[in-house]
Amino acid sequence: MSARLIDGKRIASEYRESVKQAIADRRGNGLRAPGLAVILVGEDPASQVYVGKKIQACENVGLVSRADYPASDISEDALLAMIDDYNADESIDGILVQLPLPAHINASAVLERIRPDKDVDGFHPYNVGRLAQRVPLLRACTPLGIIRLLETIEEPFRGRQAVVVGASNIVGRPMSLEFLLKGATTTVCHRFTEDLAAEVARADILVVGVGKPGLVRGEWIKDGATVIDVGMNRLESGKLVGDVEFEAAAERAAWITPVPGGVGPMTVAMLMTNTLRAAELREASQAPITPTA
Repeated sequence: MSARLIDGKRIASEYRESVKQAIADRRGNGLRAPGLAVILVGEDPASQVYVGKKIQACENVGLVSRADYPASDISEDALLAMIDDYNADESIDGILVQLPLPAHINASAVLERIRPDKDVDGFHPYNVGRLAQRVPLLRACTPLGIIRLLETIEEPFRGRQAVVVGASNIVGRPMSLEFLLKGATTTVCHRFTEDLAAEVARADILVVGVGKPGLVRGEWIKDGATVIDVGMNRLESGKLVGDVEFEAAAERAAWITPVPGGVGPMTVAMLMTNTLRAAELREASQAPITPTA
């Protein structure tokens, strides 16, 4: 293997420590700890474990968390009412609704019900629109985490060919906007892309987030490229793998993220960062205006 690993665990740990120190400083200055509300609909054991770890990680840095676990048959109106309660709760700075939602619930309506200034997932149209207009506030956690990973290896961005495989609202689309914000020439590939191999081969920076193990072949990777694998797939053997053929890709890439231990930890770290930022932005908007002389 010739590629250098981008250690998401280590970098995420540094961000968590930064958030922890900032919260401790807030408390020392008489300010409250930021609050995060998490809603998980249904009783899927894997989702409960994942959300539980996310909540524990947030509490470890000093965030105050609250969790609701409504049954999978909750009505859309009842779920929206739950969000309204958290929107009105001044002790809550961030609201996260774990996706996916049951089929009878309109996910777009739910995400749009969250107040934009409490949208720590960065999925609300207001926050996506701010990013598109190059004036971001709260940004989607996984794409933002990827940008922070790339910054640690001093990725130059400007003029580089950035290729994103996958056009989801959670990763692919906001990722393309993040790259545009950084000055990269950006291509998004999706199910209608005719020659995926040719598009991947052009990439100086490649981000793959589809959920199909081995979708991107190692021989497609451009020599010296940076490869960010967002995929997390469990094989029948129990092994976790990404969407990129890791070993073959690592022979050609300059940098590559491992799976697990690459993007995943950064997503959680950015959730903490967004919750702290949401609290700071809300406090700034409530601050009295001091007249100038």
